[in-house]
Amino acid sequence: MLLLALLGVLGYKLLKHLPPLQIASSPIRYVRVEGYFQYLTKHDLQTVLQPQLSAGFWEANMQAIQEAISTLPWIESAGVTRIWPDTIAIQVIEKTAYSRWGEKSLITENGDIFTPNDITPFLGLTIIDGPTQQQRKVLETMQGIKNTLADQSLTLTEFRINGRGAWRIKLSSGLVIQLGRDDQLRKLDRFLKSLTVLEPSKITAMAKVDLRYPNGYAVVWQTDAPTAALNPRNPPDGLATP
Repeated sequence: MLLLALLGVLGYKLLKHLPPLQIASSPIRYVRVEGYFQYLTKHDLQTVLQPQLSAGFWEANMQAIQEAISTLPWIESAGVTRIWPDTIAIQVIEKTAYSRWGEKSLITENGDIFTPNDITPFLGLTIIDGPTQQQRKVLETMQGIKNTLADQSLTLTEFRINGRGAWRIKLSSGLVIQLGRDDQLRKLDRFLKSLTVLEPSKITAMAKVDLRYPNGYAVVWQTDAPTAALNPRNPPDGLATP
C-alpha cells in the first residue's frame, strides 16, 4: 500500500511540472470499433464521432461519445473506453429487426421501435401497426395470432389495430380478415374451424372475410361478387371495409 501511495505522489508531481499544453495536446490516433453488425455503416459512425473526437485523448468525454453513438437507429447498446496512450475503444451491439412497424419503421422482438434510413432489406417481414404507446402488447398479440395461423398452414403478413381497437389481418395468400373490436380471438377461431369443411378452391377464392358478425361472417370473393356465409347481419362496430 505504501509503494502505491508513493507512486501516486511521484506521478502527481511529474504531471504537475509538465507544461499544460503537453498534457492536453495528446491526440486520439485510433478508434477501434468492436462488435458484429450488418446494417450499421462506417459513415454513420464517423458522422456522430467526428465532433466528439476533436478533443485530445484526455479531454474526450467518454459519456458524450457513448450518447452520440446511441442516437444511431441501429444501436442496441454501446460501450466506450479510453486505452492509453492514444486509442478509443467502442463496443457496439446492433439491433435485430423482428418485424416492420407501419410503413417506415422496424420493431425488435422486445418492442423497441426504430426508423433506419432504409428498410428495403426488410420488406418481407410481417407488418405490424397499432398504438405506439402499446407496441409491446400489439407485438405480443401478433405473435400469438401468427402461431395460431401457422398451425393451419396459413402465413400472416400484416396485423393492424386502428385507433378504435379494431383488428385487421392479411395473409400471404392476399386474404384480408376483419375482426372488429370485440371477441377477436373467438371469431378468428370460429373462422379457422369453418375452413376445415370448405373445399380448397373456395378458400383460395376468398379475397376478404368480415368476422364482425355475432353468428357468422361475410365473404367477398376474388370475382368481386359478395357472398354471405351463415346469414350475418350488419356488423356491430361499423368498421368500414378497406
